[in-house]
Amino acid sequence: MFPLYAAGGPIDPLMILVAALIIDAIIGDPPWLWRLIPHPVAMIGSLIHFLEQKLNRDKRSPLDRRLRGALVAAGMTLAAAGLGYCVSDLRRDWHWGWAVEAVLIWTLVAQRSLFGHVAAVARAVDRGGLEEGRRAVAKIVGRDPETLDEFGVARAAIESCAENFADAVVAPVFWYVLFGFPGLLAYKTVNTMDSMIGHRSEQYRDFGMVAARLDDAMNLLPARLAGIMLALAAAFVPKGHPVAALKVMLSDHGHHRSPNSGWPEAAMAGGLDLSLAGPRRYPGYVAQEQWIGDGRARATTSDIRRALLVMAVACLLNVGAVILLVVAQG
Repeated sequence: MFPLYAAGGPIDPLMILVAALIIDAIIGDPPWLWRLIPHPVAMIGSLIHFLEQKLNRDKRSPLDRRLRGALVAAGMTLAAAGLGYCVSDLRRDWHWGWAVEAVLIWTLVAQRSLFGHVAAVARAVDRGGLEEGRRAVAKIVGRDPETLDEFGVARAAIESCAENFADAVVAPVFWYVLFGFPGLLAYKTVNTMDSMIGHRSEQYRDFGMVAARLDDAMNLLPARLAGIMLALAAAFVPKGHPVAALKVMLSDHGHHRSPNSGWPEAAMAGGLDLSLAGPRRYPGYVAQEQWIGDGRARATTSDIRRALLVMAVACLLNVGAVILLVVAQG
């Protein structure tokens, strides 16, 4: 039975997952709600920031910083899994515990919010040109926005759309299907650590090394599944190329510095006949990367909207896969 940790409770955990995905697709992350109460990911981030400030001191040796970072990564992951275990116990032991779990899942997947942030980049460029586009894309990528022209802004938005579909949509579902809410919360904690401290800059290179490698491991299968979903979704997009998406995914995924991000980005590049990635500047270092795909590098806001359509269809495939698991269970 899936999830592996799923016994008990009035409602099948996979049905709870389907409900949460539908709620997220409809409602997303309403800003008014998170002005009233802290977002769970923001709470995780606050704890990571506190521990990093306390433990990652410049005066310490690289080895010491690596060991401290490893303790933080292991401790927070285990704590998250333990807290997730308590939530799953609540689901089994309390009649309305399933609703609590559904709401928490809703806050930890990011279909609609990802769509909204990427769409905002296209609107910003169309409305206010390059400067507004840079400000909008800076909210979803870590690279230096001042180095981007309009084509670079569009490529960055499309790359973020593909990569975050894997990180923020497919991976949370994958880990919930395998291990229930403990798996989902542990994954989101690892992924948040990676986004905050898993960088190659001088400040984080040693302290965040274990968090970054753990995130790589936990995204190994989800990233490849995400690439396949994006490739299939390209069939439903005007001038989409699903076969090319699969070919570019298989041939060019290794051009990315990440062992995982290249899979969904290459699928998106091939599906839209674009060239993505390439050299880019981040705070503290420059990533000299190869191009992914052999299409146009001059991406436009129209391409951003095509990428959003690919992602939306891929989200339907994602929830459809969960529904198939429900049916298979009987």
